[in-house]
Amino acid sequence: MSETGPPADNDGRTAINEDWAATIVGLVLLVLVLTGVIPVGLVP
Repeated sequence: MSETGPPADNDGRTAINEDWAATIVGLVLLVLVLTGVIPVGLVP
């Protein structure tokens, strides 16, 4: 039997990192809006 390991490229890992980065940015923006740092007029 041959065992198959993870793919040699890092495409999957990069996609996960980009997803986490987008999540963190979104949460930071949400916190800034809720705390009033970003005025309500700037939020559509």
